[in-house]
Amino acid sequence: MENEQVAQIPYFAHEGEMVRMERANKRLWIVILVLIVCLVGSNIGWLVYESQFADEVISIEQEGETANGNNIFNGTGEMTIYGEGEADNHH
Repeated sequence: MENEQVAQIPYFAHEGEMVRMERANKRLWIVILVLIVCLVGSNIGWLVYESQFADEVISIEQEGETANGNNIFNGTGEMTIYGEGEADNHH
């Protein structure tokens, strides 16, 4: 262990490396700040996009003989009624 020698580098080389590292760290901080701004901006964009749509609730109550059936809406305004009911089709 006594024969180990410490490698010595010139002062100017050390200072040059420190300046390069400071520049690299500054660039990394700028990248981090830009990414944070992009993250916040994309979240605001999604909130604006989602707020353009309104939730609509349609409730229909059946009366009479077909009150035990099921209504099925397909989203286009058409309604199909399934279930029990009496039809008088004796024409």
